[in-house]
Amino acid sequence: MSHLNVLGEDLATCSTNPMTGFFRDGCCRTGAGDRGLHCVCAVMTQEFLEFSRKQGNDLMTARPEFSFSGLKTGDQWCLCVLRWKEAFDHGCAPKVDLNATSVVALEFVDLLDLRKHSV
Repeated sequence: MSHLNVLGEDLATCSTNPMTGFFRDGCCRTGAGDRGLHCVCAVMTQEFLEFSRKQGNDLMTARPEFSFSGLKTGDQWCLCVLRWKEAFDHGCAPKVDLNATSVVALEFVDLLDLRKHSV
């Protein structure tokens, strides 16, 4: 898979604290086995976290069995592109770091929409 961001440059690290990414390497790159396409580097907001929980994906509750301490407002996290799109369609999409968002996201969302939500 490509390691370019949506701007056509090298993909930057999204977060190492908390450690994110499908491969848990801090980057929002995707590859074989990543059904959710965790390619959007998003800055968590309480509004988005509540929205995600209502959709069945609680990102706030710690899950020690998966080495997951739970997310809070301000944390950066590699989101599934379709979850970001769903939140966008509902008016609660979190801001994104374009430098750390994979070019793969452009197969599902428009760059202009990502730019409007960039940090």
